[in-house]
Amino acid sequence: MSAKQVDVIEYPRGTARESTVDPITTRVIAGALESIVLEVGHKLSRMAYSSVIRESEDFGAAILDAQGRQVCECPLSTPLQLGPIPGYVRGVNQIMAERGQSWHDGDVIMHNSSFHGASHQPDVAFCVPIFHHGELVGYSVTTAHHLDLGALVPGSVGIVDATDAFAEGLQFRAVKVYERDEPNRGIWQLLRDNIRSSDMVVGDMEAQIAAARVGARRYVELLEEYGKATVEDACEELMNYSERVLREKITELPDGVYRATGYVDGFPDDADPERALLPVKVAVTIEGDTLTVDLTGTAPQVAEKAINMPLLGTVDIAVYVTLRSILLDQATHEDTPQNSGLVRPIRVIAERGSMANPAFPAATIARFCPGNVVADTLMHALSPICGDRVSAGVGNLKVIAYSGLRGENYWVYMDISEGAYGGMLERDGIDAMDTLYANTRNNPVEDIEAHYPLRVRRYELRTDHGGAGQWRGGMGTIREVEFLAPGMMNLEGDGNCYAPWGAFGGENGSPGGVDFVHADGSVEQLPSKLQGRRAGAGDVIRTLSPCGGGYGDPLARDPELVVSDLLDGYLSEQTARTRYGVVLDGTGVDGPGTAALRAQLRAAGPADQRPPWASAPSGTVG
Repeated sequence: MSAKQVDVIEYPRGTARESTVDPITTRVIAGALESIVLEVGHKLSRMAYSSVIRESEDFGAAILDAQGRQVCECPLSTPLQLGPIPGYVRGVNQIMAERGQSWHDGDVIMHNSSFHGASHQPDVAFCVPIFHHGELVGYSVTTAHHLDLGALVPGSVGIVDATDAFAEGLQFRAVKVYERDEPNRGIWQLLRDNIRSSDMVVGDMEAQIAAARVGARRYVELLEEYGKATVEDACEELMNYSERVLREKITELPDGVYRATGYVDGFPDDADPERALLPVKVAVTIEGDTLTVDLTGTAPQVAEKAINMPLLGTVDIAVYVTLRSILLDQATHEDTPQNSGLVRPIRVIAERGSMANPAFPAATIARFCPGNVVADTLMHALSPICGDRVSAGVGNLKVIAYSGLRGENYWVYMDISEGAYGGMLERDGIDAMDTLYANTRNNPVEDIEAHYPLRVRRYELRTDHGGAGQWRGGMGTIREVEFLAPGMMNLEGDGNCYAPWGAFGGENGSPGGVDFVHADGSVEQLPSKLQGRRAGAGDVIRTLSPCGGGYGDPLARDPELVVSDLLDGYLSEQTARTRYGVVLDGTGVDGPGTAALRAQLRAAGPADQRPPWASAPSGTVG
């Protein structure tokens, strides 16, 4: 039997050098670069037509140098839009070289190929080359999620039953939509003819181009003010500085190999049993100032299902963001410039043909939730040596594309049901949060009901389900959305089958769920992934987010915190007593009673009187 091919993502070390620019000027240029991309982000969000960009801020903006290295990124953006941008540009340049094409001043390229750097098909990049006195000096790039690109069903999420990449919608491989400032009118007409909500989507695309052009102009102004050599030298020093900072943090960790296994829900009703259990295996090797994340052993790529994850654009970003969050947490560490220097100390390895590194033309459009499992499992693997910097298991998200017809025209809306973080050292898990590498905002109920035939009937915290711990797991949400007219929904989510893991004696969190509440009141349970589900007026979709795992022994929790949670309605009195061993005296703590009950519960062992969700399977660590 032949060995499987393994792909490795790694970048060369920065070259040791002495900067010709003084540190103060370097920091001033760093501030100017961030101001540029902040302006780009603000302009894009203000000009956008769709709520996913305007309200949820599911976009990215960055400036890259002539080598395609990211020198700055917009902090308003989501990591899953920002992180892949250098990969987009590398993919574009690779394709252009194969075609014998070159960049010209005034060009704009559109790109969304998941096998050439893009995160997934709906995340479209528009790349504007930056020319200075006739020389290509960089790229201004915006990315954004688009709500329809002509796939087999309306919407650009929840497409899980895709035969291959071509079934996911329009594929753009380094397409010049402007050439020397002249629009390619045929391409723009093709877009309008093949997108269901074309005015909205094309309007978002035009906003991306306009914003990216602003970034290009501002970068040229910066070069004019300080000189090209000074700016480029400062950018080089900033990338080297970021690399040094991360390497120093890696060297503080003990060398060794650390492993964990997480699970994607999969498809329990599928005839193929291998699709029901989809493990994500992570092995972290620390050697000096280099850290390697190896996903060998992760489930094989899933045929005709779109939950496969591009290695470049999804898996690598899940790894980078998780490691930055653990090792360079801004709560405890000074601000570090976010640029391509931060990826140099990290290697990512995955078998070709696995779910974490699929081979073309595998479908990848629903890669989001599996990528979150990669991030969560990486955090789990590092928990033995970074226990003071990780959370317990994280509750994953659910994303629904709602759609329907108004006459002959489609409306499409993407709704995100937040997850929750696990507890962490000296802090309860964060409630109702778009977790890990997503970081988008929720959409205001008023905006939804003003633009779509939907009504949000219920939106509240899912109380009394966070994992018990010295620091409890965060609470997800319960969200009910009613159709006011016939329509359709596609769902991609995770966390219905596996409970978020508890850390250091904390209990597992609780899995999530999805209910279809028919207009007659009957309730049907749905899986975490499905597409093309039709609904009539009065039907309701109810999503229940997973709740985070607990951190530390629940019986060590401050009784006053338990009472506070009880008074806020976060816990029931039964949970306070049976899981935390807290006895009440009116609205306060009965000290002697609490001490006696806790002694009794400790003697009985941790499995005594666990709630039903606490024994649900979770990831394993070793």
